[in-house]
Amino acid sequence: MDATRPRLGPALEWLIAAAFLLATLAVASLIVQELRAARAVAPVPQRAEPAALPPSVPTRAISVPVLLLLDGKQLRVGDTLEQVAGLLGRSAEVGSQDVSRGPLGERLTRNYDHAGTRFILVFEPFEQNGRPRVAAIYIQ
Repeated sequence: MDATRPRLGPALEWLIAAAFLLATLAVASLIVQELRAARAVAPVPQRAEPAALPPSVPTRAISVPVLLLLDGKQLRVGDTLEQVAGLLGRSAEVGSQDVSRGPLGERLTRNYDHAGTRFILVFEPFEQNGRPRVAAIYIQ
């Protein structure tokens, strides 16, 4: 009678092994999904830090490295004061400029309104006794 009775031992071992294999694959799938989700997160524009802001820049201003204007002109961090004056002209300046002391010399902060875009440019030298360059571009 023992010969006709089916043995469940090997089948049970295979069933347990398959369950562990499925659990391992499920955990690996969760890890891969988390890694993909972490890479897919888009970078958020950095808010300017209040301690690094010149006095005349609002605390909610956002710093950008490049500003594309509606008329196709571009401003970049590193442009000289002369390049900006030639590109925008004096008519784009709004209000008065603010002069403060930067780490390498005089810091100029100017407000602009050009082609319907309002922005703030901060000019300061990048080296000791250097020419003023765009150190920061802020939009509000």
